[in-house]
Amino acid sequence: MNNRTEPKGQPSPARARISTHKRIVVKIGTTSLTYSNGQLNLQRIEKICRVFSDLCNQGREMILVTSGAIAVGADCMGLKERPRDILGKQAASAVGQAMLMQIYQNFFSMYNRRIAQILLTQDVLDVPTRKMNARNTLNTLLDMGVVPVVNANDTVATDELDEVSDNDRLSAHVAVLSQSNLLIILSDIDGMYDANPQISPGASIFHEIHEITPQIEAVAGGAGSKLGTGGMATKLTAARNALENGIDTVIASGEDPTVLWQILEGEQIGTLFTH
Repeated sequence: MNNRTEPKGQPSPARARISTHKRIVVKIGTTSLTYSNGQLNLQRIEKICRVFSDLCNQGREMILVTSGAIAVGADCMGLKERPRDILGKQAASAVGQAMLMQIYQNFFSMYNRRIAQILLTQDVLDVPTRKMNARNTLNTLLDMGVVPVVNANDTVATDELDEVSDNDRLSAHVAVLSQSNLLIILSDIDGMYDANPQISPGASIFHEIHEITPQIEAVAGGAGSKLGTGGMATKLTAARNALENGIDTVIASGEDPTVLWQILEGEQIGTLFTH
């Protein structure tokens, strides 16, 4: 465990290694895609697509795991918050997923970048033949220069609404499935602290974590906002899954998507989980 501050311009060896990673999964949370009133933050989504396209132009293979379908659908249907029942979530997802993909398509096309939608369910991850088919599809899309945009298939799923549909954990599954080098989780949390910074103003951020100890687990909090589903606990679970499969993970703020450039240049942004 390490929360030291590296001198500016002198990234740690682990941070420097990030700049060499080629295949990267980025998860963007609902609260990073929407305003506090639930409306889509189109400026931020456009910026995500621009940064992704530039990173692809650098020769990186980028996979986007996106939240937001249920929130977008709920807003379109005039609901004040996310539905809490399964049927309501499925209906909101059915409406919102189509809208969200159209928005991504419009923005990515501005930068001459093609995208493909991939909706996953738990059985895809559990059944070897389906898992291999999904991996082959991801590999082929990346070889063709296409950005896979991944979400859980909430429209037809039921049990996945609590497990796979938590996109923090889903993003780790996608990173393992795609044999990626790096997972970046962007949300309204800018890293992991030794205490809740909203309650303890003097809390310190962990810049690097090399082992998820009981102390680290005890620091992780509960659920997130009324728009999203995750909190630090689900991000820690995702980081553990990634680490167990040799994949570095960074948790950082999604307020400004250009932070992806800084992370991939080795700058000390957010919390890095690494061996």
